[in-house]
Amino acid sequence: MDKILILDFGSQYNQLIARRIREMGVYTEIVPFNTSVEDIRREHPKGLILSGGPSSVFGAEAALVSPELFELGIPVLGICYGMQLISHLLGGEVKKGEKGEYGKSEFKVLAPGGLLENVPENSVVWMSHFDEVAKAPPGFTVTGRSNIEIAALADADRHIYAVQFHPEVSHSEYGTQILTNFVFDICRAEKQWVLKGFIETEVERIKKVVGDRKVILGLSGGVDSSVAAVLIHKAIGDQLTCIFVDTGLLRKDEGKKVMENYGRHFKMQIKMVDASERFLGNLKGISDPEAKRKSIGRDFVEVFNEESKKFGDAAFLAQGTIYPDVIESQSVKGPSATIKSHHNVGGLPEDMHLQLLEPLRELFKDEVRKVGVELGIPKELVYRHPFPGPGLGIRVLGEVDEEKVRILQEADDIFIRELYRHNLYDEVSQAFVVLLPVKSVGVMGDERTYEYTAAVRSANTIDFMTATWSRLPYEFLELVSNRIINEVKGINRVVYDISSKPPATIEWE
Repeated sequence: MDKILILDFGSQYNQLIARRIREMGVYTEIVPFNTSVEDIRREHPKGLILSGGPSSVFGAEAALVSPELFELGIPVLGICYGMQLISHLLGGEVKKGEKGEYGKSEFKVLAPGGLLENVPENSVVWMSHFDEVAKAPPGFTVTGRSNIEIAALADADRHIYAVQFHPEVSHSEYGTQILTNFVFDICRAEKQWVLKGFIETEVERIKKVVGDRKVILGLSGGVDSSVAAVLIHKAIGDQLTCIFVDTGLLRKDEGKKVMENYGRHFKMQIKMVDASERFLGNLKGISDPEAKRKSIGRDFVEVFNEESKKFGDAAFLAQGTIYPDVIESQSVKGPSATIKSHHNVGGLPEDMHLQLLEPLRELFKDEVRKVGVELGIPKELVYRHPFPGPGLGIRVLGEVDEEKVRILQEADDIFIRELYRHNLYDEVSQAFVVLLPVKSVGVMGDERTYEYTAAVRSANTIDFMTATWSRLPYEFLELVSNRIINEVKGINRVVYDISSKPPATIEWE
């Protein structure tokens, strides 16, 4: 099918570019920036996008491409660093910026049409750069400006275009129009990427690949593993066995709900393993967030490995790997900064000797959710808010123990239930409670208390790259606070997090 290739220079927005174009109905893949010209030619893409990234063209380890890339006759769009790179390689001039340009900026169209067709003369765009193009390469026209003189370039004869801003970010008012112009008007791509036939095609593929052999899958209760499990079960039935590991760090009654929803409702074979003592025991004395993540991840791999060996006749390990996981494992430069380690294992222990089965590895999260609904998984499960891989281990700040987890489970359950009861759950993107390693004095029943503080967090976002705090009604927050303080022993103070991302992250650890 028609496809657009995105060359990854390490931008945090890479996945967002691909999602935007897939939403248009065109298949998109992200490949490392140093993919050879010959490999790109073999892919026969309808267009190439050079993403942004943390590099500078002046750096000793600058991420560069071969100038031959621009001789393939394939339309090219450079975004942010991609624009600077095009200018640098094709005879323009790039200079170090004096102060950079970050956040919202006014963009003025100087030469309408082409990439900027149907974009008004003045609009708001999202900038994130320090270096800037000082002189356009020969054959290029300056088509737009912002606080800098050159914010957009075009060589219509060679079908090479570039913008200094990020059209993929929702803050760029006409960003979707710009991407649409590139994909359909310039690349002439056709809408051939539809999820409607994905389930039928994948079911047949799984049947063919697996045959009469057996498959095991680590079921977490999260969206990705659950959709993968139901899809595989649809294909091979009882040849699939799911292993559910209770880490002791899950939502309240999560194990019971998983067994009910997927064991009884979908009649899947599930083995539940209670490893909570092991996980909590190994977290004793650990306060650092990264150290907690590593401990939880290591324990999960070991427990799953031990349990999987009890299924000696299994030939496949199924995983809910989705496309962002694949991108993160293949990127050469990766994101501009590692905010936190990824919870995915990313591979198999060498002594497992199982083949991987990853039916969702071409899909983004929003696509996985749509497949889940088509498979008959209740919408409230498919559209649950994100839950971190390490679970409550990183929502109990500081050292984790069983009592703190219990306190947090109860408080979080109250908050989430009230969001549902007041029809607010689907109005926010991610909501949860954090237990702080802070105690304060309170008065309850004329007695002095000295107990923990809980932070209620609710964020609204389109792409999870940026987020704002949810403007929940005061009366609702008062109700949640009163219920938590009155019903959860161990908490006597509730605060509401009104931080946006950036500079904060959505999760606290």
